[in-house]
Amino acid sequence: MLKNLNYDKKNSIRTLTTFLEKRRTIQKGQIPAVNRIIRNVKKNGDKAVLNYEKKFSKIKNKSNKIFFSSNEISKLSKKIDKNLKKAIDLAFNRIKKFHLKQKFSSFRFKDKYKNELSYRYSSIDKVGVYVPGGTASYPSTVLMNCIPAIVAGVKNIYLATPSLDSKINPAIVYAAKKCGVKTIYKTGGAHTIAALAYGTKKFEKVDKIVGPGNTFVACAKKEVFGDVGIDMVAGPSEVSIVADKFADPELVAADLIAQAEHDVYAQSILITDNKNLIRLVNLSLNKQLKQLPKKNIASQSLKKFGLSIFTNNKKRIPEIINTIAPEHLELCTNINNKIINEIKNAGSIFIGEFSPEAIGDYIAGPNHVLPTSGSARFSSGLSVNDFLKRHSLIKISKTGIERLGPSVINLAKHENLDGHAKSVKLRLKREN
Repeated sequence: MLKNLNYDKKNSIRTLTTFLEKRRTIQKGQIPAVNRIIRNVKKNGDKAVLNYEKKFSKIKNKSNKIFFSSNEISKLSKKIDKNLKKAIDLAFNRIKKFHLKQKFSSFRFKDKYKNELSYRYSSIDKVGVYVPGGTASYPSTVLMNCIPAIVAGVKNIYLATPSLDSKINPAIVYAAKKCGVKTIYKTGGAHTIAALAYGTKKFEKVDKIVGPGNTFVACAKKEVFGDVGIDMVAGPSEVSIVADKFADPELVAADLIAQAEHDVYAQSILITDNKNLIRLVNLSLNKQLKQLPKKNIASQSLKKFGLSIFTNNKKRIPEIINTIAPEHLELCTNINNKIINEIKNAGSIFIGEFSPEAIGDYIAGPNHVLPTSGSARFSSGLSVNDFLKRHSLIKISKTGIERLGPSVINLAKHENLDGHAKSVKLRLKREN
């Protein structure tokens, strides 16, 4: 089932990086089409949004009403199953509790020249949250994207999810209402990203767009970045699992499948020093897949992008992990404590056999919006900080300009910026 890579062979790092890059580039090519969509929405507004929504959807006779009324939101949120409601409430509380601990504090101090220097945080004003629809309709996405914004102090959250036919998962609406969202747009796709980025008569122009989507959505977010902020350009889901002879092959296989069922482009990787474990995991994969509703998706994912990596040298395991830089990392070995401090590149790390990645998706507390496609090398998961702006406040005293000014002048002259130097010289002359 899983392709195999012997990491002890020559050029193994090159082989691994080539394998990873193949997946990372396979979905490129939508930029020209996405740019046409963005230009059309900027020019024709809501008309363009509706035309694209009807064009790309398989559902006929869609409504022209772009957002849900407050009455519709209230009614839909009540249709949720009571057990699911209970689960969402529990998840909301746990996620919020974790993110409350991330709040950053402003600070202020005076240096020895009595200059007042401050660092202040303020929240972003308007945030657009994109939530996939159709086969990927996740209330957990609502919670993970909205809660850190709430904690940061964002006052205006606008949610968009494809539902122009008025068919929407009540759990999405309930989670949104729980997060205080008052506006839910009924459209999706690249055209909705464009509408949120630039505004229309019916779409509010936001300052930042967060949330996952298909390749067109991801590409659109990348193209509008700079005009608005974005969380990240998210790719398909991925997990790497480090396991040894002490690991339960059935559990390892289950966790590989849990990631593979997301998408045919999802990636599941097993890293081990035990060849027999690879054999047992493959056997369990075949057995468990037969009973999986999303067997076809998971099977394609595992066949194309699944991988087992073997090494006799446990000391090389951190090197493998840091090369992959996985979105999710599970450690199911008896040496977890020995390697964890050497792991630098991973979105979220799950430690021990009772910590499946799935619990992080829903209810553990940390955010499940994480860097993919190797971007864990330089970025982190979504947090409260992503919805905050940071401001420096500088108040220089008379003594401060006298003591610091000459050095500023020297530096400015060195950089051939005479205007900078003069702006300080004039103040020194005035003080004298």
